[in-house]
Amino acid sequence: MSRIIIAGASKASRAQLSRLLASSGSAVFRLCASGAELRRTLTECEDGVVVMAGGLPDALPDDLIADFGALFQFLLIGRPDALEACESTEIFKLTYPCPGSAVLTAVEMLSQLHAMRMPHRTGADRALVEDAKALLMRREGIDEPKAHRRMQRYAMRHHMKMTDYAAMVLREDEGVGSRQ
Repeated sequence: MSRIIIAGASKASRAQLSRLLASSGSAVFRLCASGAELRRTLTECEDGVVVMAGGLPDALPDDLIADFGALFQFLLIGRPDALEACESTEIFKLTYPCPGSAVLTAVEMLSQLHAMRMPHRTGADRALVEDAKALLMRREGIDEPKAHRRMQRYAMRHHMKMTDYAAMVLREDEGVGSRQ
C-alpha cells in the first residue's frame, strides 16, 4: 500500500483519520499540522497519498497539486465552500461530514491509482538512480533527500523519467572527468 500522510490544522481531525485508517489495516506514515510541515514531508517522501482534513492556513491544495501532483494522490475532506474554493480537478474531494467507509474507499482507490501511476524500477534502474544521487550528494554537498528531490523536480519539469535523468547526470560527470 502507498504511504499515507494525513494533514490538517485540527489535531482531533488528524487523530480521528489516523484511527480510522489504522482500523482498516492502513498504516499512516506521518501526521502534519501545517502546510510547511506537509511540504517538508512530501519533499522527503518519494510518493504516496495525502489525506487533507479541511484546509491548512499556510498551504492551498491547488498549490500542493502544482508542486507535488506528479508524485502524490490527494484527498481533500472539507465543507462544501472549502471544496468549491479548490479549483484543481486532480484532487479527489469528499464533503464533510462523510461516513468513514467513504474515506476508506477513497483512500483505497487513490492508493490503487497511485500504484498504477508510479514507475516500477528494475534493480539496474534503481542502481542508476542511486549512483546519480550519490554523485549529486558528493558534488553539491547535499543530503540524500535533497538529491532525490532535485532529481525528481528536474525530471518532472523536463517530462523525462528519473532513470533517464540519472543516466544523463552520470554521463555528464564522465565527460567532465575525461576533460580533466
